[in-house]
Amino acid sequence: MHAVTPTMTVAEAVAEMNRHCVGCVVVLDGVRLCGIFTERDVLRRVVGASLDPKGTRVAAVMTDQIITITPEVTVEDALLVFTERRCRHLPVVRQGRMIGLLSSGDVSRWMSDVHRSEAEHLKNYIAGGLAV
Repeated sequence: MHAVTPTMTVAEAVAEMNRHCVGCVVVLDGVRLCGIFTERDVLRRVVGASLDPKGTRVAAVMTDQIITITPEVTVEDALLVFTERRCRHLPVVRQGRMIGLLSSGDVSRWMSDVHRSEAEHLKNYIAGGLAV
């Protein structure tokens, strides 16, 4: 999870995203989560609005209506949030403090690993290699 401040310029935030090869950063005002800034925000709210990235502050173009989840949320429920809310990143918050960031890619990788493991177990079972 990578963070920027609301007072940084869009150009600075994009440089930070590029440096870490990530598609989004959380926006923190001190320790308080106040927004999320994504590649989609850059395309729609900066480039699409013909704003100058060097003169525009992150606070002016970030997504400030943040959907968060708690650590107790299941993978299935997180996937439902991603689908219904059409978002790609969910900050994980415990007792008002952000402790992580879950991406739709994280969930896809997890599901792929689970399915691959299940397929391998079934293959071993069919081949007679699984002890009961």
